[in-house]
Amino acid sequence: MKRKAELLFGMLCTGTIAFAQSAPVDSIQPVALEEVEIISTRATAKTPVAFTDVKKEQIARQNVGLDIPFLLSSTPSVLTTSDAGSGIGYTSIRVRGTDATRINITANGIPMNDAESHSIFWVNTPDMASSLEDMQIQRGAGTSTNGSGAFGASINMRTQGIPAKPYAEFAGSYGSFNSHKETVKVGSGLINDHWGFDARLSNIQSDGYRDRASSKLHSYFVQVGYYGESSSLKFITFGGKEETYHAWDGISREQLKTNRRYNPNGKIKDDNEDKGTTIGFYDDQLDHYKQTHYQLLFNHTFSPAWKMNISLHYTDGFGYYEEYKNGRTLIEYGLSPFTIDGVEYQKTNLVRQKLVDNGFGGGIFSFNYKNEKLDATLGGGVNYYSNDHYGKVIWVKNYLGQLDPDHEYYRNKGEKTDANIYAKANYEVTRGINLYADLQYRYINYQINGTNDKWDWREGHNAPQLLKVDENFNFFNPKAGVFWQINPNHQAYASFAIAQKEPTRNNYTDGLFSERPKSEKMFDYELGYIYRSNWFTAGINLYYMDYTDQLVLNGRLNDIGEPMAENVKDSYRMGIEVTADAQITSFLRWGVNATLSKNRIKNYTEYIGDYDEEWESLYTQTERFFKSTPIAFSPSFMAGSLIEFNMKGWNATFLSQYVSRQYLDNAGDRENSLDAYFVNHLSAAYTFKLKSLKSVTLGATVYNLFNSKYETNGYSQTAYIYQTDENGKTGEGKLSNDPRFYPMAGTNVLFNVSLKF
Repeated sequence: MKRKAELLFGMLCTGTIAFAQSAPVDSIQPVALEEVEIISTRATAKTPVAFTDVKKEQIARQNVGLDIPFLLSSTPSVLTTSDAGSGIGYTSIRVRGTDATRINITANGIPMNDAESHSIFWVNTPDMASSLEDMQIQRGAGTSTNGSGAFGASINMRTQGIPAKPYAEFAGSYGSFNSHKETVKVGSGLINDHWGFDARLSNIQSDGYRDRASSKLHSYFVQVGYYGESSSLKFITFGGKEETYHAWDGISREQLKTNRRYNPNGKIKDDNEDKGTTIGFYDDQLDHYKQTHYQLLFNHTFSPAWKMNISLHYTDGFGYYEEYKNGRTLIEYGLSPFTIDGVEYQKTNLVRQKLVDNGFGGGIFSFNYKNEKLDATLGGGVNYYSNDHYGKVIWVKNYLGQLDPDHEYYRNKGEKTDANIYAKANYEVTRGINLYADLQYRYINYQINGTNDKWDWREGHNAPQLLKVDENFNFFNPKAGVFWQINPNHQAYASFAIAQKEPTRNNYTDGLFSERPKSEKMFDYELGYIYRSNWFTAGINLYYMDYTDQLVLNGRLNDIGEPMAENVKDSYRMGIEVTADAQITSFLRWGVNATLSKNRIKNYTEYIGDYDEEWESLYTQTERFFKSTPIAFSPSFMAGSLIEFNMKGWNATFLSQYVSRQYLDNAGDRENSLDAYFVNHLSAAYTFKLKSLKSVTLGATVYNLFNSKYETNGYSQTAYIYQTDENGKTGEGKLSNDPRFYPMAGTNVLFNVSLKF
């Protein structure tokens, strides 16, 4: 591994700079407005931000089964994770070390992030990639957008247009872990010069790399469009239904050596205590969720200079997950202790369900004016979100009382109103020099009312925790920059942006009873240079992201002894992103990328739980202070390479990625870290024509070609162990690290076929 890493580092230092998923340039790509898709929030050729465009053809070549995060894994500063280890099911993405809660996702300009958690769960919209025209990833604060604040990146997805001619397609794949994907697409083409129809059905299933980490994913996409002389109207609906077995818990370092595929979720223990022996696994340890999206998109062209876009949207979601829980205190679930043979049982094993029933709707708009010197947009939106959270107990071991099948042990409701308005302009002040300004005002009201799923054990309470949140936020997010077209081959840009973000639901439900988390603020400085020629493109982007009151997990416990996130006053991310892309011959292309960064929290206090020698909590914590410490899950070095071959129907790609060490918490302890890894993937396909078909493609992708043993995610479990006597803890505590990891699959294969009619 070390030798491979040194080889890759040497390659980068000799002049290869970075790979961008879009050919030949990573940032500052032109974007064309098509049909009624809302792209007012996108960066364009002269917007001074760092971004990558991912085209439809590039998506299609990789889209053989894995989720969207893995289709973006070759773009600069991007990391991906998979609970199941196979890239199917629950997956996530990080950009510049920032997690999913800080990445703004939109589809046709409409927010896709969950309004409370701020995350997007890609498993809820499986095979969305098959219905995309393109994607744009903006790194940093980016341009003004709808939905939750972009605190590290934005991903703007644009769904496909309706082709002018009728078509039909079938794509299928099958491979390791019984993974398979079937997709059928049909389109009417343009009917009577005005109407068009397009539809897709998809099925994705996998047993997963880890034990029982199965996924059953179904989805659809339907759009109907009307096209007039100056107006277009399109109705789109898409959705997904997922069933996944939990693989939410990691495994120990020892288990990585003995059984990397082990999955501890769903274990059934032989008694009522947490420390009993595992005797089996619960078959229905499943997550179920169904999500349906509706979008109505209207576009009108007033004149060559003036355009308008208005969109209405609604998303309906319902789902639950079921868990077998060992040794649970009955009172926490609204149940009374029971007695058997004179023994009172206050704890026992049970099965619970946690359910959500939510709706998200609203509207967005934009007006655009463009002439030879000025490109200006006025836009915004208003959205409302409502989510009922509640939990049921459906079975209790040996329970003697009467158990209502609809017994609820908590219920609360979250409601959120989110409104924003922005104005942005890009003006050519003189030949080759453009000034950019982007001003956004955003208002949020967030309320939570009801009982939490946590019990209030504080003295004098002993009741369900009551939630009563009613918070307002007013954010002004200005952005400004300059773009300089030095000559046809050289470009440069600089920008400054302020981004602000409200806390997530968990920051309230898991926080202190008497305090509220504060909003976060980021000052983003970007400076970039790009060189272009007919066959070679290279770029460099320097960034400094300065945070105030960033919310991080620091080990501190809330009032009932559970971990919570806390605002840290001062932290930053700074780095260099470099890209290079060479069209070596007409059939051979090589692109590389690299990110070198430093990510730190200043004046950081970590809280570590204290335990006795029997691992019983002492209800105290030991503090550790750090003048400067690394931010968790933020590697200091990343690099990627893509070699692509195209000739006479043959296409082959060799993709490599190197990621340096990542820490699982903010203390910077090597024992609580993910080892550096270097992983390679190889794909090949051949496309040919038959009399009855437009094209046939046969291909195969080998993931993790050299069978690297690596992990992309995990969490720390650190404690101080003390000797104890009748007076409590004595002597010096011994630091104990017991981290958990999510292993990725070894060498595995997906074979694929595509038929176009």
